[in-house]
Amino acid sequence: MTKSVYLCTMITTKENIAALRNSVEQALDRKLQTPKDFDLLSSRIYARVGEMLSRNTLRRIWGVLDEEHEPRLSTLSILARFIGYADFNAFIKKSTRVGDEESSSIMMGRVLSVVDGLTRGDRLRLTWHPGRVCDVEYNGSQHFRVIHSENTRLQPGDTFLCSIFIEGQPLYLDQLQQGKNAPAAYICGKSGGVRFEYLTSED
Repeated sequence: MTKSVYLCTMITTKENIAALRNSVEQALDRKLQTPKDFDLLSSRIYARVGEMLSRNTLRRIWGVLDEEHEPRLSTLSILARFIGYADFNAFIKKSTRVGDEESSSIMMGRVLSVVDGLTRGDRLRLTWHPGRVCDVEYNGSQHFRVIHSENTRLQPGDTFLCSIFIEGQPLYLDQLQQGKNAPAAYICGKSGGVRFEYLTSED
């Protein structure tokens, strides 16, 4: 019992929670301050991971509500899954790793933060099982347009929002627009995850 209490305390330090908040804001490309900001985050979390965190829960974690509040580990894990980690423990292990070449930022190895890593006009090839191929072009402000596809429901001309690509993890597309259909959330690579590579102008 003592060991469990110690581990819980260790992984929920203020520094770790602050790092998680920072990574979430990087993924959203905005500072979270207003009620509208937290409503947006709540809806994006639900669309991406199927879990609901209320606006007030999020505001407590961000310290906007002046309350003494220790967030639950389950709540922090939902936020970690939103930015591509298995849970809060996995986020801490990745972001605090010392003694190798990895950085503690959101750009680590085969993790691509759209805000930091892409410029308008960049193109990516996304692949996932079984035999799915989708080439996309970045149009700025986390907006992408499909320019080529094979064996997938995504079609040229479709548009979507995406803030982060994580090699080997499912890819969560927000506000997928296909023709006259209402915007929807969509997940690529549920089994085995998605791979990505940069395309040159000659591809």
